[in-house]
Amino acid sequence: MKVGLIGLGIMGRPMAANLVRAGHEVWVNSRSQAPMEALAAQGAHAASRRELAEHCEAVLTMLPNGPQVKEVMLGEDGVAAFMRPGQVFIDMSSISPVVSREIAVALGEKGVEMLDAPVSGGEPKAIDGTLSFMVGGKPEVFERCRELFDAMGASAVLCGGVGAGNTVKLANQIIVAANIAAVAEGFTLARQAGVDPAVVLEAIRGGLAGSTVLEAKGPMMLANSFTPGFKIDLHIKDLDNAVNTAETVGAPLPLTTVVMEMLQYLHANQMGEWDHSALAKFYEHLVRTDAGKPSELSE
Repeated sequence: MKVGLIGLGIMGRPMAANLVRAGHEVWVNSRSQAPMEALAAQGAHAASRRELAEHCEAVLTMLPNGPQVKEVMLGEDGVAAFMRPGQVFIDMSSISPVVSREIAVALGEKGVEMLDAPVSGGEPKAIDGTLSFMVGGKPEVFERCRELFDAMGASAVLCGGVGAGNTVKLANQIIVAANIAAVAEGFTLARQAGVDPAVVLEAIRGGLAGSTVLEAKGPMMLANSFTPGFKIDLHIKDLDNAVNTAETVGAPLPLTTVVMEMLQYLHANQMGEWDHSALAKFYEHLVRTDAGKPSELSE
């Protein structure tokens, strides 16, 4: 399939590379020239937004948030201006489901179909092609594009109409954030009680507390290493979208709002670019201790 991808950041670049490896004809566009050139060396076509829209059957975006997606697609000289009936737009960004529906309505007036298809798995799964896609849209459009999801992910689930994918992603981000905070809190309890958190990880990973989050983020906390697979600032953005959506539909999110405050503290202390496993640093602040040694509470 001729497919275009706009947004070649931490996630978009390896996703585009996996599409190339799967044999698709891939056209790429980004604000930065370097990732376009790197992908061109792998067989992709570096292109303008217009060229991408004119050549591709499906246009994909992987961008930070709703305003960026709207600007790229519907802004002045946006991609939609150059699309034609029968093409498909797949937004893989994590944005508000309300914005997804707004874009879908505008594209529908041009005869262009849309899927909202946010992902879970972070950079490691983007690289190895095992992302999980949560998709909203028409079943027939989803089936038509399944080969693209197969090239980039291990699973793709149709969740409902346009907007349902991002609703499921918001639920996912709530669960992930609360899980990371719980891991950090449990490790803090153990450390304060004189038990090595590494022992906690080994002891509980095979039980009910075992999870993908524990396996991926626990070792990072133990190593006190927070190179981003998913940045704190991006998780703040997702939880902000969750809270705004919750206000619209009347859903209580007490845990989410607490974790959001923790993430905001880290952002305010210059850790917004760190991995979200750095929630462990919030607990270090509370007990005034380094993650690698027992607490010595100051007076």
